[in-house]
Formats: sequence, C-alpha cells, structure tokens
Amino acid sequence: MVAFLGTGLLGANFSRALLKRGEKVHVWNRTAEKAKALESEGAKAFDNVADAVKGADRIHLTLSDDNAVNEVLEKASPGFKPGVIIVDHTTTSAPGAAKRSANWKKKGFHFIHAPVFMGPPNALDGTGTMMISGDQSLIKQIEPELSKMTGRLWNLGEDPAKAAAIKLLGNLFHIGLVGVITDMLTLAETLNVPAADLPALFEVLNPAGVARARLKKIDGKTFDQPSWELSMSRKDARLMIEQAENSGKNLLVIPPVAGKMDVWIKKGHSNDDWTILSQ
Repeated sequence: MVAFLGTGLLGANFSRALLKRGEKVHVWNRTAEKAKALESEGAKAFDNVADAVKGADRIHLTLSDDNAVNEVLEKASPGFKPGVIIVDHTTTSAPGAAKRSANWKKKGFHFIHAPVFMGPPNALDGTGTMMISGDQSLIKQIEPELSKMTGRLWNLGEDPAKAAAIKLLGNLFHIGLVGVITDMLTLAETLNVPAADLPALFEVLNPAGVARARLKKIDGKTFDQPSWELSMSRKDARLMIEQAENSGKNLLVIPPVAGKMDVWIKKGHSNDDWTILSQ
C-alpha cells in the first residue's frame, strides 16, 4: 500500500496515476476536502495523517516547504511501519533534505528526496523528469516504482542534498527566464514589435546553445578574451533602459544587471568580456 501526503494539483494526479496502475492508495491533505475528492477514484482518505500512513510500504509527499515536510512527517511518524520508505517530492532546501535523510535513518526509516520538473499533467501521464539522490542501494530498490511515475528518473548520486540543489537551480532558471521574457515583452511593446515575432527570434538565438556557451566562458574565466566587450554590452543595456523609460515603462531584470556592469567598469574591466559581471 502507498500513502500520499499532500494532494494538491501535483499530489492528486500522482495519486490518480497510482490508482490507475492498480495500487492501493491512502491519501491525506491539510485541507481534508482535497483528499476526500479522490475517494470517488478509489483512494481512501484520512483526516489523521498518522492513520493515513499505517501499513504503507512507501510514503510520498508533495507539500509546500521544509517546515511543512518536517511538521507532517513528525505527526505521521506514530503510524510508520518499520523500515518504511519516505519519498519526498517537495521542493525544499538542500540542507533540509540532507538533514531529514540523516535524521530519519537514525530513527530506523528510509528517507529519500525526489523533487520533480513536472506539472500536474506530467504526474498523471508519467512524463517529465524526477530527480533523486542519496543512498544508492535504496534508490535501486525503489527505482522500478519511481520510474513508472515519470518519463525520466535522473539519479544524481550519493549526496542526499544534490537533487534538492539541482531542483532549486532549475527553478532559478525558470524564474530568471520569465523575468527576461517580461523585459522582452515590455521593450517589444515600446518598439511596436508584436509578441508573435519573438518565437522566431528564439529560433535564431538558440537559447540552449547560448546558455551552454556562456556557462563555458564563465567557468573558463577567459574574460581577457572578449567576444563582446563589457562597455559595449553596457551601452546596449542603456539603450534598452532608455527606450523603456521614454515610453513610461520599467524593465525588471536589465537595470540591476546594468548596475553590476557599472561596478566592473569602475574596476577597469571595460574591455573585458561582458560575462565578467558574473564574478
């Protein structure tokens, strides 16, 4: 039997997918109505989280943050079956994931962190990416079942904090990307460029290729071999900011980046590669 704690959009669809595969599923949610809604699909809902996990071989969590995971697991622990495996899909801090892994091991239970790059449709269809790291013998044991839940199970090695770290880095990329797209849409509006024209620009720019090239440049620290001088990139940033301001708009991402450029220009790096601002 599998217990699922946290039946929001993601957790509910994970639970539905388990039920479709013929699993017996117990569910619990802080807002009880969300868990009870799954009973019509075959799940058994509980008001008490300790009751929900009784008899479970595996406990999955999709909660909000470190505090929620810690609180729910502590309340659920009186119902833990000896040797139960806890699989946490919550986006949490990396230190928090490592600490929970060690703490629950001391108490005789198995904890593994397996955050996801998945939306609710992925959880239902078993697509997207699930990351996992920690005790490799434990991962090998649960890999067949977790693989059914995702399109790709990405094993990141022994470090119990690694999956949480990669998840945060990925989310940072998503947040930053939306910030950049917001600035592009703002600037495009002031330049009378339709938003519909931007996808063609992405095809030309090849964002994935550009990101890899920039990462290689920054990692190599070859800033004295410029492909785009800092002073020239700063000039372009000025043009963007001025264009937006002249139209009564404000950019979200570019102004603080321009401020960092100014710091490095004052240090005498005008002719270095613009990626020196990453330092």
